[in-house]
Amino acid sequence: MYTSDQGFFLGEHGWFDKRFMYEESLRMPLLVRFPGEIPDGVTSREIVLNLDFGPTFLDFAGVTKPADMQGESFWKILRGKSDPRWRKAMYYHYFEYPNEHNVIPHIGVRTQRYKLIHFYYDMNAWELYDLQKDLHEMNNVHANPAYEKIVKNLKTELEKLRKKYRDND
Repeated sequence: MYTSDQGFFLGEHGWFDKRFMYEESLRMPLLVRFPGEIPDGVTSREIVLNLDFGPTFLDFAGVTKPADMQGESFWKILRGKSDPRWRKAMYYHYFEYPNEHNVIPHIGVRTQRYKLIHFYYDMNAWELYDLQKDLHEMNNVHANPAYEKIVKNLKTELEKLRKKYRDND
């Protein structure tokens, strides 16, 4: 299994560093090869998180994941099988403020198509991106009435995931 830390801004969105929820720093490479277990050429667009690594290793080893361990095994996905119960959204939270990075705290939720970000602390700003129409996240459509229902659904999902991970103020 080959992976890396998340990406790094080199001027995209006017930022440097890596502590924002935009795609350049959110995405991580993941390559897995296991002859005889994982078929050649399997690719997936499922949302896999680094907290899924532990449960996946345990699943492969035939060990039951402890109840208090976050994440899910993506062993089925690696083997090219679909899993209808797999997550449809991921949760993000950056909260180290103020510190030397000076990144405003924010939480968010990302699905295959949309990303909702809420900046808080000494500001209250929302951003919504339609990743199908705006891959580089340059057009915040949060205030666009055409996305009102999507914003409502994503805010509900955001709160659901905050509760799931017991993340609170």
